[in-house]
Formats: sequence, structure tokens, C-alpha cells
Amino acid sequence: MNKKIVYVIIALVVLGVASWFIWGRSSDTTEEQSEQTQTENEQTAQTTGTESTPAEPCERTFNNSDINKVTVNSTDKFVTLSVEGFGDIKIEVDRAAAPKTSENFLKLAKSGFYDCLTFHRVADGFVIQGGDPNGDGTGGPGYTVPAEIKLPHLKYSVATARQGDNVNPNRESSGSQFYIALDALPMLDGQYTVFGKVVAGTDVVDKIGGVPIAPGPFGGGDGAPKEKVVIKKATVSDK
Repeated sequence: MNKKIVYVIIALVVLGVASWFIWGRSSDTTEEQSEQTQTENEQTAQTTGTESTPAEPCERTFNNSDINKVTVNSTDKFVTLSVEGFGDIKIEVDRAAAPKTSENFLKLAKSGFYDCLTFHRVADGFVIQGGDPNGDGTGGPGYTVPAEIKLPHLKYSVATARQGDNVNPNRESSGSQFYIALDALPMLDGQYTVFGKVVAGTDVVDKIGGVPIAPGPFGGGDGAPKEKVVIKKATVSDK
């Protein structure tokens, strides 16, 4: 065989082996880079929080001395309750019809009393009730408010809870517990202090009123929500 032809064949074989080696290394490098990029993206997602993370628990830091640190202005008229997972409920107080009750509600909201409390009671088609630091209907700020029983219970009216007539013949209101009527409740007129109404977020009220309820002392349709309904924040405004 001609030597030139032999040399050409050898050169082609060497070139083929070299090309295969280079292509193989390039492919391995590409795969390694792809895996590295994926790992970096996952680390970035964890760092930047783009993946879903559980909501932080609401930690209440309030103490009763905070109530005396705030001043209610004459223009304060609205309290907005931001309810975790549901939305905002905006309440307009009636300072003319229930001045002492409205002043107290505004002061508690402004001082942070309602932050991280719950709607501890849901009565199907009746009321949702909240504002108890004990979370079971037994608590309050340590005082009561004189009765101001004037307004009727219309749908989405806001009123104060209270103890029964047998221990509370003057029908004084709870210092902090309130309820929102899910319907017109004329049977309660003349018995409880209505001091405001929901002016925005009635859909939120209805959603809370429809949550699954754990059986309570008043029957299967009246008790504590199976999952806590938390008021993350209460804010006061003039409009």
C-alpha cells in the first residue's frame, strides 16, 4: 500500500478519536452546568422566598397599660379589622347613638387590643363574635361599659356582648367582646348595645359566618370555628 495512503488513514483515525473525546467532554460539561444552574435556581428560590411558605403565627404583645397610651380623636370613626385569610371588615361606629361604647371600641382598636385575637364564635345565620383575649367567650379588658341600648339589630350591625340579666341587670356591655349580625335580629332589640355597622367587607363577614363549626354548648350550628379565624390587625381611621 502506498505510504501516503497509510498516513492519511492514520490521520483520519486520530482526528476521529480526538473529535469523539472533545464532543464527549463538551456534553458532560453541558449536563454538569445544567445541573448546577438548576441547583442555583432552587437555592435562589429558597433565598428570595418565591416558594410558598407557611404564614407566621400572630403573636399578641398587648398589655392593658397600652390602652391609656392612646387618644381617640373626634374625627375617628372607622375601625378596619384585617382577618387573616379572609380580608378586611370596615366598621363605622355611631358615636351619636352610643358615644361611650364607640369611644371604647375605638380606643381598644387604636391601642392594639384586638390584634391577634380571634372570632371565637360563629352561630350559623345569627352572629360572628370576637374580641375576647381568652378566646373562649370568658375574657375582656377587666371592665364593663354602661348600656347604650337604642339602635336596632339590622343585618351587619355591630353590637357588644354582655353577661345575662341574672348577673347583669343593668345590661352593661362587655369591655371588648362584640358581635356582627349575619341577618336582621329583631329579637335582640332592646337587650344589647348596637354601636355600629359594617360598611365594607360584608362578603368577608359572610365567609366567616360560613366556616365549619365545632359543636358548642348552644348546639351544632353555634360554636368555635374548627380552624382559628384570626384578626391580624385593627386600624382606626377618619374615612
